[in-house]
Amino acid sequence: MRGKFVIAAEAERDELDWGSMTWISRPQTTGAKDLVAIEVNLEPGEGHDFHKHPDQEEVIYVIGGSIEQWLEDRRQELNAGDSVFIPADVVHASFNVSSAPAKLFVTLGPSSGDEGYQLVDVSDESPWNALR
Repeated sequence: MRGKFVIAAEAERDELDWGSMTWISRPQTTGAKDLVAIEVNLEPGEGHDFHKHPDQEEVIYVIGGSIEQWLEDRRQELNAGDSVFIPADVVHASFNVSSAPAKLFVTLGPSSGDEGYQLVDVSDESPWNALR
């Protein structure tokens, strides 16, 4: 396949406890080999707890709302137009601390497996379980 249009109404969505992920591009849907693109929505008071991607770099760009972004043990509030680069194997977390939904555009690379996305949850490990 050489390229693919992804129509919003037809995009794959995952509903999670903390919000939703809309898959814009990943290997199984677009044939992408080197990157994954996701629209992430964080509900008020919810977040994607501490985790890492062992072999993938990531960029999180805030489209709307505000989040508390963690990069290892450093915390920064990010608002619309702000972003963070996360090297491979670096622990991070994103929390919506506002009363309105937050919308993020997330890219990861290189792609890994059918999902294109690998994740190791470390939220119950020290020191991550004591940071917030």
